[in-house]
Amino acid sequence: MSKNKPDSQDDARPGRVFRDTLYTSRTLVFADGSTAAVAKGRVTASSDEQFAQLQARPDLELLQE
Repeated sequence: MSKNKPDSQDDARPGRVFRDTLYTSRTLVFADGSTAAVAKGRVTASSDEQFAQLQARPDLELLQE
């Protein structure tokens, strides 16, 4: 039997995806120990804390979708 997963994909939330202007692939490590993967030059904030930290970085730009 298959369970439906709650729709928790942050990629679907507008204003949470950033473009990495330096790298197409890397892992960002936050002060609390959480991580976010950059893939194909994109990274998604999965929490408000990550969003604030990503927004403060000069090498990332918020995508308007």
